[in-house]
Amino acid sequence: MPRDVTSETKTGGWRSMTEADLDRVAEIATIGFPNHFEGRPMFANRLALNPSGCFVLKSGEGLEGYIVAYPWRAEAAPVLNTMIEAIPADAEVIYLHDLVLTPAVRGQGWSKPAVQAVVDLAKSGGWATVALVAVNDAVDFWRGHGFEVRQTPEMAAKLTSYGSDARYMLRAV
Repeated sequence: MPRDVTSETKTGGWRSMTEADLDRVAEIATIGFPNHFEGRPMFANRLALNPSGCFVLKSGEGLEGYIVAYPWRAEAAPVLNTMIEAIPADAEVIYLHDLVLTPAVRGQGWSKPAVQAVVDLAKSGGWATVALVAVNDAVDFWRGHGFEVRQTPEMAAKLTSYGSDARYMLRAV
């Protein structure tokens, strides 16, 4: 991650996720995605598969956010709350699985350095694109971070478990 993202100040900062963070990460996930349950084992799985793409936001009050990203197939999205055996050999994008901030820190500018860290991760790994699935009416939020909706009939069918507002989005790096 860029130095300014991981540096901690009196008010906190982003740092690499550890196993000790997973209980709080699972709690934060229920705040950000109450209708898309994903439990602690899923986060442990992603951390084990791609620790370089997992970060938490530490504030003076404790952990108040997380971001998880890993290499994945283009035009695909993992099934919610499932374990992944391995990063696919045919991965073509960095998949931004989650970015969640608690209400206590929303609107303070923490999402920008987190998204930039994922873009930097993609660049350093030779990936040309970051992909995600926007839920909870978050399309405009993600557009503000440079993502655009990519709609295809195939992706629409794959997104049914994510809800009717789910949109597959891409950002070139």
